[in-house]
Amino acid sequence: MGQRKKKPSKKKLILRTFLILIGLMVVSTGTYAYWLTKKAEEAANNAYDKDNTRVKSDLRESVVKPMTDNVSILFVGIDDSEKRGQGSEHSRSDALLLATLNNKTKSVKLLSIPRDSYVYIPYVDRKDKITHAHLGGTNATIDTVENLLNVPVDYYYRLNFDAFIEIVDALGGIEVDVPYELHELDENDKRTVNLKPGLQTVNGREALALARTRKQDSDIQRGERQQMILAAILKKASSVTSFTKYDNILEAVGNNMKTNMTFNEMKSFFEYIKGGMPNVESLSLKGNDDTSTGIYYYQLDEPALTETQNILRTQLGLTDSNLVDTSGETDNAADSNNAEGSGYNSDYKSNYQSDNNNNQ
Repeated sequence: MGQRKKKPSKKKLILRTFLILIGLMVVSTGTYAYWLTKKAEEAANNAYDKDNTRVKSDLRESVVKPMTDNVSILFVGIDDSEKRGQGSEHSRSDALLLATLNNKTKSVKLLSIPRDSYVYIPYVDRKDKITHAHLGGTNATIDTVENLLNVPVDYYYRLNFDAFIEIVDALGGIEVDVPYELHELDENDKRTVNLKPGLQTVNGREALALARTRKQDSDIQRGERQQMILAAILKKASSVTSFTKYDNILEAVGNNMKTNMTFNEMKSFFEYIKGGMPNVESLSLKGNDDTSTGIYYYQLDEPALTETQNILRTQLGLTDSNLVDTSGETDNAADSNNAEGSGYNSDYKSNYQSDNNNNQ
């Protein structure tokens, strides 16, 4: 007669079940991480601007490497609303933020550039609001920022309103301190966004309205709000609770963003947040309001601008020896408010004139 098989003890069953569950969790997490990586690569490939032939900044002697070099990233928020007749290629920049990253200190200096800053635009060889530079395309904006700040722009991210809204919504909202009661139109100029002052969680539409409003404070404070919102997005995105939401974020990014950064370059920037959020210092450009011509401009304070240039150059570890000399290229800039005869192409002229007619 055969010997009866000994039943496993209850403790061993629990342990075995626990180990199986742990194994399943590890496999599931690994599979999800692999799937996320593939989806991230697909989103990055969709976002990569293949039409932009700019390999490096004209101010650089060689191409930078994110893992070893100090680099800069320009964030360009655009209004490409069809209602305003502005496609992505002929739109104004509604927000400009330059991030300079120092590899050694793992620090970031984030500069907000007021959209109405009166600056030289190389693309048309004259001075105008910096928001109008993007009517000549992303490279026209990059060249303008480089000329203004005397630092190279190595990478750029161009996002439209849809990307901003979808990213914030995919994160489940972000926590921000609303400085005052806000009643603002939404991204389609239809529904009204209403916010009370104080610390609160806002959705994508509300965050966009807070970033864009220009009614109750100055261009400088508007820039500070945009910096606050960007910091809140980065904080939420780097949290553990956002891990399962990355697929939605990647989908939003891939469909509504363009960049000159490859997927491998993007991955290298994770070094900056491996040990937590880097030290981020917010900077602003000082200046004064000017309506002497009948059109509002933000006139930058030259001594303060020089100081900001030096701060950014120090952050990037730049000296005269490791920058290409482009001095003298802007000495003959026309300081005129007349758009005719200034080198605008026909699309640029019509958009420029439309903007000035609206006094924006």
